[in-house]
Amino acid sequence: MGYLVHTDGRYFRFPVVTGQRKFVCYIGRCYNAATPNWSWEALSKEVKGDRITFGPSGRFLRLFKDGSEHTAYGIHEYKYEDKIFSENNRFGSMGCIIVRKPIMDLMERTFDLNEGALPVLTQHGVDSMLFALQEIAQPNP
Repeated sequence: MGYLVHTDGRYFRFPVVTGQRKFVCYIGRCYNAATPNWSWEALSKEVKGDRITFGPSGRFLRLFKDGSEHTAYGIHEYKYEDKIFSENNRFGSMGCIIVRKPIMDLMERTFDLNEGALPVLTQHGVDSMLFALQEIAQPNP
């Protein structure tokens, strides 16, 4: 599950598809496709030409590590979203975070409202995620 958290503690929960938990070879790279447990920042909005992988709009919010390290990971749609979201196993991407079109619309608007920067935390496990969300929603004075 994904959570969009406001600084006042309110949040919106939505389904996501994340990286497969196995070794894959994809677009000329071989790697563990599990989405890393990291703190990231979405710092660029791109439009990709591959409308299967990146969905009909091609929108892609690229994730950066440590504020400047460009990564191959991002948040995007997928052309066959109904199929991938209907599967019981939500570990189906090549490492990126896949969201449905309405969520991508919301993520893009949030990215724009935050002047082109959006903090993102990826972590496996609901209990740990809720604890992390509480820390994000209630920053230290």
